[in-house]
Amino acid sequence: MRRLSSRALFWISEASYIVLVLITGCFFAFSLVALLSQAVRTAPNRSWTNNWNAVCIGATYVFVFLVSIALCVRRRVAIRRRLQRISKAYCSIDQSHAPKQVQEYILQEFSRACLVSYECQPRESVHPGWGNQGSEHYGIRFRHALLDTIADIDAKAHLVIPSHPPLKPHARMLHHFRFILPLLPNDEDGLTPLHYYDSAIQLARTSNREPTEGEFFIGLQAANDIKRILNECQIEMLEESSVQLTTPMSQH
Repeated sequence: MRRLSSRALFWISEASYIVLVLITGCFFAFSLVALLSQAVRTAPNRSWTNNWNAVCIGATYVFVFLVSIALCVRRRVAIRRRLQRISKAYCSIDQSHAPKQVQEYILQEFSRACLVSYECQPRESVHPGWGNQGSEHYGIRFRHALLDTIADIDAKAHLVIPSHPPLKPHARMLHHFRFILPLLPNDEDGLTPLHYYDSAIQLARTSNREPTEGEFFIGLQAANDIKRILNECQIEMLEESSVQLTTPMSQH
């Protein structure tokens, strides 16, 4: 349920106070008129002349009205003075502002809150697909981190091979990056980093379970190897182009 703002509560409080004052004033006036009319009807001459009952009733109501106004004004002035005594500037609280027992109680509650906060911190919690606390990959979701590397590698591949095909949503990495496959080295099993990267991406895309930290490490290492080789190829291409530009100038 939506709570009302402090400003709305303030206006509701003020309106309720004004309505209450108006209702009280109406009852006050009606009772005064009723008593005065009764005093006139019960008088021997049935007139206002020499009608001391009406005078007493009117004087009593005037006295009550003045006393009520005085009490309201006095309360308003007292509240305003108390509010004015409150310092609006920031002031630090030292030991002289509170008794020793209060200070010890505050220190005890603060220490208890710190202890509870420390004990509530997660320890040795394992969440599938996330890096464990205290590890190098803490706070990283393996599936999203692996899939986010595709766009970066694709952008680097287009820098090295401008005619590289555009990326398709569900294309196998081994097929999509087939043109950079000759640039990648083979390991002792005859596999390139692209083969390991393709397996990790397929696992992140299609598997019902979350990737383990070991699988994420293999996929991330393969992605870093691919990006490193592409960066080296791009640097070699820039060096060759700069040599080709400077050679005709030197011959000239």
